[in-house]
Amino acid sequence: REWAIMTLPTDNTSLENAIMVTVSTSNKSRRWPLMIDPQGQALKWIQKMEAKSGLKTIKLSEPGYIRTMEQAIRNGTPVLVEDVGETLDPALEPILLKQVYVADGRTLINFGGSGNAIDYDPMFRFYLTTKIANPKYLPDICIKVSLINFTVTMQGLEEQMLGDVVAIEKAELEETKNKIIQSVASDKKRLKQYEDGILDNLESASGNILDNQAVIEALKKAQSTSELLSKRLADAETQSQSINEARLEYTPVA
Repeated sequence: REWAIMTLPTDNTSLENAIMVTVSTSNKSRRWPLMIDPQGQALKWIQKMEAKSGLKTIKLSEPGYIRTMEQAIRNGTPVLVEDVGETLDPALEPILLKQVYVADGRTLINFGGSGNAIDYDPMFRFYLTTKIANPKYLPDICIKVSLINFTVTMQGLEEQMLGDVVAIEKAELEETKNKIIQSVASDKKRLKQYEDGILDNLESASGNILDNQAVIEALKKAQSTSELLSKRLADAETQSQSINEARLEYTPVA
């Protein structure tokens, strides 16, 4: 739902692609994502998703992109390289291969020139997108990245067109739908936090839990809040279903 707020289409293919991007940018992954993105869907989604993290959007044709990359790697700032072609700058090799190492207690990577070791922040994330609809990447590139095809599907296109039509014909309906999506995403996050809090209280409690008044009060509060959030989520789902049924009336137009 949070991804939908950030303009990601809600069809299954787009959701699966988003999951692959998330996995590819984790510390456990060996390859960064290169997204085939002729319609710019992935570009818009990543820019919104990483906006709070200070995302740097660059092109390999920019003369100072190496310096921007160095600063981002040191500071743990995500970088999005847009409009890449069918070849990549050899200077990106250490990043694509994640050639990170530890020396004298520092996490380093050689980047920006031979023997130029810079500090590597593990929060750094790297994305690449191409507008080429059917790129012919050589094997030496394919083995270094996770190729993810974000080309819009018919289902995704229909959903976007439906959203545009409803936004024009029934603006209040689309606005209510977006508010519900935001509300449900926020409530689900809070519900998970309260559930985790209950488990933490139980694990950290010493002695007989029934004699620990502080833990009992915390559990009561967490439980009542959890029940309230669960009821709000159920109401939101019902309202969301009604809105989706109303939106479907405009499907022939879309």
